[in-house]
Amino acid sequence: MSGCCEDKTFEGVSPAYKRALMAVIAINAVMFFVEMSAGLMSGSQALKADALDFAGDTATYGLSLLVIGASLKTRARASLIKGASLAAIALTVLTMTGLRVMNGAPPEAGTMGLIGLLALAANLTSVFILLRWRDGDSNVRSVWLCSRNDAIGNVGVIAAGGLVAATGAAWPDLVVAALLASLFLRSAAAITVQALGELKSERGQTATVTETSL
Repeated sequence: MSGCCEDKTFEGVSPAYKRALMAVIAINAVMFFVEMSAGLMSGSQALKADALDFAGDTATYGLSLLVIGASLKTRARASLIKGASLAAIALTVLTMTGLRVMNGAPPEAGTMGLIGLLALAANLTSVFILLRWRDGDSNVRSVWLCSRNDAIGNVGVIAAGGLVAATGAAWPDLVVAALLASLFLRSAAAITVQALGELKSERGQTATVTETSL
């Protein structure tokens, strides 16, 4: 059924959603500094990878907030920027992990587990804050996807910390860092595909309006 009863894709134009997004931005900004500091001190690539994701989320969520209420084209282009930033983070993580393979010293498992639990709590909080807005346009959906994936990644960091403690080897940390990078790439692809579809739809609507006015 179409017409006035047709569901409209949520575009983020809601005071409640904006407040939720600002809360999630603050959580991600704090956790970037916490987790990057822990990653540098412990020598964990997985923690550094997750910290970079927190930084990327802080910036891209801020961009999401700025373009709420803008045209479909503007919001879709913002989503393309977010997709590109996720891909860049993934490549950075893969490069860092590859360089670390040359130095097989294991990270501090205790720090990995503790900070991983803290990051998981932060991301689960973000997920629950955003739960009611998990569906929407590419700008809204990208925020949900990133928060959900971050929580999944934190479980991997905690598991890696346990394996590092059990084996005394560095490989679990490196494997999880590489898996996080692949997760970032998949999310980047999903966001980019949806944004490109929205741009195509917007061009089609513009063309239809132009033909009708002639």
